[in-house]
Amino acid sequence: MAFYPDERIAIFIDGSNLHSTGKTLDYDIDYRKLLDLFRGKGRLICANYYTALKENDDYSPIRPLMDWLDYNGYHVITKRAREYTDRDGRRRIKGNMDIEMVVDMIDIAEVVDHILLFTGDGDFRAAIKAVQRKGTRVSVVSTLKSKPPMLSDELRRQADAIIELSDMGPLIGRPKSGNDYDHEDE
Repeated sequence: MAFYPDERIAIFIDGSNLHSTGKTLDYDIDYRKLLDLFRGKGRLICANYYTALKENDDYSPIRPLMDWLDYNGYHVITKRAREYTDRDGRRRIKGNMDIEMVVDMIDIAEVVDHILLFTGDGDFRAAIKAVQRKGTRVSVVSTLKSKPPMLSDELRRQADAIIELSDMGPLIGRPKSGNDYDHEDE
């Protein structure tokens, strides 16, 4: 990872993608450690976490995480996921945050030097290219070491750098032990 002490950094986290990747790598992300790690790499301008929540769901299992993130240095961006029935009669949930992330990345590109994009989704290739045209470097944080790899080839080719998430386990991981987001000291 190449970082410069005075560079302005923005973090964009595709919540569902990072969650899936963490499960594949068999560790939970310690979001406090993640934030501290990148605060030490430059001037952290923002840390955005994007996720969709089921509509009409009074309690979501990820609500404690959303609350913890919101109170501990992250800007949490959510929207309601829609539940629908597909043509085969199966219940599906649709809640994609890609557009929100792309718009925010393009908006901030002129005031940051480096964007850290936590996703492996190839749909972000055009967004990376757009912010690179504005002079912003983009490092994608995902993994190629899982089976199947969580990082798309399109993203790997477009990014300025790839940060292998499996190698970051000792830096930002924590043992799987349930919900650690309601401790008083946090």
